[in-house]
Amino acid sequence: MSIEQMLAEHPHVRPETDNVSLRNAVREMMITAAICNSCADACVAEPMDMRQCVRLCMDTADVCTAAYRIASRRTGGDRQLIRTMLAACFEASIRCADECEFHGDAHGHCRRCAAVCRECAEACRLALLVLNEEAHHDSHHVAH
Repeated sequence: MSIEQMLAEHPHVRPETDNVSLRNAVREMMITAAICNSCADACVAEPMDMRQCVRLCMDTADVCTAAYRIASRRTGGDRQLIRTMLAACFEASIRCADECEFHGDAHGHCRRCAAVCRECAEACRLALLVLNEEAHHDSHHVAH
């Protein structure tokens, strides 16, 4: 069983309302939260000062956790809140990736974390595009 299957089987999801990109973003945010949490812990164990990296990893883990939890709820969904959370996750993931890439040559955990954060940012970007298109489509139908 995968999170994507779980979300697709929700009673309120129909083929015309299924958002594959959002399901993918939920998966990526879950993975990124776990990887960032682990990277922050590994950074604490490093002999050099990794405070900023720890901070960004922890922030990203928290943002991703809140975002995937909100985005995975399909009953009475609030698309605007989901878009806001995806945008925050995108921003946090980019910042974390930038910081981890700075340490990536010396620390494998940072290199891995940066790659996962980039994947998450891209998944959030794609989900945002679809949600924005859906909102535009819905407002266009309401106007006519």
